[in-house]
Amino acid sequence: MATLVSRASKQALLRVHSSIIHQKANLSFKNLSKGKKWAVAAIGTLTAGGVGLAVALNTAVLASDLTLHPPKYPWDHAGMLSTLDRASVRRGYQVYKQVCAACHSLEFMYYRNLVGEIMEEDEAKAEAAEIMVVDGPNDQGLMFERPGKLSDKFPNPYPNDEAARAANNGALPPDLTFIVNARHGGENYLFSILTGYCDPPAGVEVREGLHYNPYFPGGSIAMAQALYNEIIEYDDGTPATTSQLAKDVCTFLRWVAEPEHDTRKRMGLKALMIFSVLLAATYYMKRAKWSSLKTRKIAFKPR
Repeated sequence: MATLVSRASKQALLRVHSSIIHQKANLSFKNLSKGKKWAVAAIGTLTAGGVGLAVALNTAVLASDLTLHPPKYPWDHAGMLSTLDRASVRRGYQVYKQVCAACHSLEFMYYRNLVGEIMEEDEAKAEAAEIMVVDGPNDQGLMFERPGKLSDKFPNPYPNDEAARAANNGALPPDLTFIVNARHGGENYLFSILTGYCDPPAGVEVREGLHYNPYFPGGSIAMAQALYNEIIEYDDGTPATTSQLAKDVCTFLRWVAEPEHDTRKRMGLKALMIFSVLLAATYYMKRAKWSSLKTRKIAFKPR
């Protein structure tokens, strides 16, 4: 009991002491002239601004922020109800096949995924037949090679990760199936990487075998610039500029990472339409149910 009483008295004394100090500070500030009050306010504002500027400058020069952040590009499919540009997806597949497939794999993609999205079934079968797949065993218990089918995966350019590292100076080319979702910035990051190669600025040294790209973390990337103007010729006659090649392959990789992209947005639009009808019906039922209750009057009969 004595402990509780002493603790309560200490807390009361602390409150009284803090209130006295606060009152003295208020009185001292009130006693200042108008000019001194403006001076104190200006000094406080300048001090807060200086601290904020110092923090901002300190954050701006951190080594982790020397990497450029990719800008946000106006993608055709970025809107809430926008769909993927199918022509761009088809051109992007052509860029992947002729340029990217030499080093990067699409481990979780099958040729059957191309049917109805990028090409017709006959075209997809012919596309799959261009590769040779090890299958078996046959009746003699031996493995054999056969032309690819729609049920086969896209081929891996290397038999294993060690072979991939040996062919790329120790760097392992990442699988591109979900690269758009796996990187911060998505297709904005990929587009910036593909088009952002340049000479290193003064004072920045790049090791032999690496290349400078300000959008890559650290600035040094093992992959050399892969896209150049007119490096391939599009089947539909679109000018194959570097930016067009990068835009198309990024759109293709968005479709690879999210084949249900258009279906998801279509279902979302249908859900909004259904919920709007249900909301109107719910509001009508609410008014119909509560209108009689809200307008009800209570009358008391005198005795």
